[in-house]
Amino acid sequence: MNPQRGEAAIMIDGEMRKLCLTLGALAEIEAALGCDTLKDLSLRLKSVSARDLMKLLKALLRGGGERNLAGEIETHCIHPKDAMAAILACFRGANFDET
Repeated sequence: MNPQRGEAAIMIDGEMRKLCLTLGALAEIEAALGCDTLKDLSLRLKSVSARDLMKLLKALLRGGGERNLAGEIETHCIHPKDAMAAILACFRGANFDET
C-alpha cells in the first residue's frame, strides 16, 4: 500500500483488500453523500451512518481495483471500527483538505 496515494488496506473475510481514494472514488463519494464541494464532504464525514460507511467502502474498494467485492460488500462481515479506520487512512494519506 502507498499511503501517499490515498491507499489503505482492510481485512475482509481473512483477506487483505485495497482501498484507494482516486478522483473517481472521490466524485462517487460526493454524489453518494449529497455533497457539492470538498468542504461539504469534509463536514459530512464528521458524522457518518452505517449506510454512509457502506457507500464510502464501496467507492474506495472500486478505487482500489476491488470492483467485484464492492458490488457484494453487504454480504461480508466487517467491523464498523475497522471500516472507519481504513476509510480515514485513505483520506489522511491523500492529504485530503477541505479548504
